[in-house]
Amino acid sequence: MTTTTTTRPPLRGVLSVFQTPYHEDESIDFDTLEIEIGWLYEQGANGLVMAMVSEVLRLSTDEREHLAEFVCRAGRDRGVVVISVGAESGHTAERFARQAEAVGADALMAIPPVSIALDDEELRTYYERILTAVKIPVIVQDASGYVGRPMPISLQARILEDFGDRVLFKPEANPVGPLLSALRDATGGRAKVFEGSGGIALVDNYRRGVVGTMPGADLIDGVIALWNALEAGDEDRAYQLSLPISSLVALQQSLDAFLAIEKYLLVKRGVFKNAIVRGPVGYRLDEETRTEIDRLFDLMMAALD
Repeated sequence: MTTTTTTRPPLRGVLSVFQTPYHEDESIDFDTLEIEIGWLYEQGANGLVMAMVSEVLRLSTDEREHLAEFVCRAGRDRGVVVISVGAESGHTAERFARQAEAVGADALMAIPPVSIALDDEELRTYYERILTAVKIPVIVQDASGYVGRPMPISLQARILEDFGDRVLFKPEANPVGPLLSALRDATGGRAKVFEGSGGIALVDNYRRGVVGTMPGADLIDGVIALWNALEAGDEDRAYQLSLPISSLVALQQSLDAFLAIEKYLLVKRGVFKNAIVRGPVGYRLDEETRTEIDRLFDLMMAALD
């Protein structure tokens, strides 16, 4: 009997963090989500990520697990799928990790707990629990640029040393570039790193050795074109694309600002029916910001022509 082994695509390139669409009653709109997933792959995304701007922290446990299952089923045949499993307890993070692996995730991503300050040993134990619960890769996400507290570089290097190349990283503490280089240097270049700047620091971070980027869905065609220009060594095109993308992302100074602007643009692009974000929210678009977003979006689209 011949055994067939399915080879999955590599964890690299542009993996888009999808936004979660809602009906008017704030229940998840899975029909629109399926349209979004198809649209992202049509633009050339290498995979999907369920993460912070998917509003995972505003979903119930049942919703998170249902969403993970849906995205794996709808997206895995066309690219890799990464599911965020970070939680406020190791017990819950382990539950999310096992469920995501069971429904077909190619990799997991986990932020540390955000409600308490943990020492290095507690953080290591948290990630150890996730890593030993599953066999698939785990991306350690320091999301402290907008939520939580920075993770020491020495701890991240230790996790890689202890658990091997199944561990990847997404460092988002500030200043992102120097800390990314510090992680690279602390691991002798062994750490495989995704950047999560939304595109604002992609040119700089690419030069520091990242294996991929995880932008939101709204500017995915621009970020893919920028990534391809960097891969091709086309500096002129890279800067033509980077400048409007960076200016757009510069308006997104918090998690709620990311959500508001990204959903506004997804409506503008005909992917979403509405821009509903589950409240309470800490940021709302005003008319002047919308006008500036529209100007910058037009500049990005012109750069794509």
